[in-house]
Amino acid sequence: MVSVIIPAYNAEDTLNQCLAALALQTYPADSYEVIVVDDGSTDKTGTIAKKHGVRYIRQQNQGPAAARNKGVKEARGNIILFTDADCVPDKDWISQMLKPFEDGQVAAVKGAYRTRQGSLMARFAQLEFEERFELLKKSDSIDMVDTYAAGFRREIFLKLGGFDTSFPVANNEDTELSYRMSNEGYKMRFNPQATVCHLRHSDTVAKYARLKFWRGYWRMVVYKKFPDKMLKDSYTPQALKLQILFLYASLGLLALIVIWPALKFPFLLSLTAFGIVCVPFVLFAIKHDLGVGLLSPVFLIIRAASLGAGMIWGVISLKR
Repeated sequence: MVSVIIPAYNAEDTLNQCLAALALQTYPADSYEVIVVDDGSTDKTGTIAKKHGVRYIRQQNQGPAAARNKGVKEARGNIILFTDADCVPDKDWISQMLKPFEDGQVAAVKGAYRTRQGSLMARFAQLEFEERFELLKKSDSIDMVDTYAAGFRREIFLKLGGFDTSFPVANNEDTELSYRMSNEGYKMRFNPQATVCHLRHSDTVAKYARLKFWRGYWRMVVYKKFPDKMLKDSYTPQALKLQILFLYASLGLLALIVIWPALKFPFLLSLTAFGIVCVPFVLFAIKHDLGVGLLSPVFLIIRAASLGAGMIWGVISLKR
């Protein structure tokens, strides 16, 4: 038996599409169950879930980490699959998620996602994931399993205590669990064929910048527990770290040039270095989406600035 768990909070706009797609899976219908854990919704989430005849569990609002853990405790399956209420799985998603588990050493599986959104910002966000997917394809064992398309052996998930419920929102709680599994030596694998369609990439600059700020903040919370992952993991492009470093170095030097004009050359050098480390992504983006590719230098500045600001705020908050 396989259990598919969906945490849902005020998800009436997307849950119907998610559950309809799960009802049409190529995997035998009597071999999997779908569990919706309603995290204290105030809209029609519960009504929609019940209409689809899935197992429905309601709890007071405690956040997605607690909702997923609740679903696992109630699950009947030995393999647990997670997706989000704003994701629409492909028809063969369950079958594809299960393939890597044929290797008895695999403890967790990560799938991929795409978007149908047409805004420039959403398309840029998708290309960010595509870049990471290319990186993950090179690794036999990864150290990051995102919850939009995640699979775990139930026994191992429970042994590790599940998701850390001190993460109150859907942000880096999956990173924290993945790093814990990696440190314990468990094998995790990426299957790019196990695909869901994400309905809600950030579609404006403001939404994207806000998302990246909090990504940076919560990633520093995770890095405090796993400082070695700050240097390298299987999921984060090294160029991204360099972009943040060189952008903030450039901004710092620019602010000091008024006092020390001699810093003009280091400023130009740092700014040039930022441009150089952006080139691989720009070329990658142009190859896949010309319009986004041409604008990607601007988007990369926004990304680096937002992530860096969140990381700085994370460091300050943790010290306080």
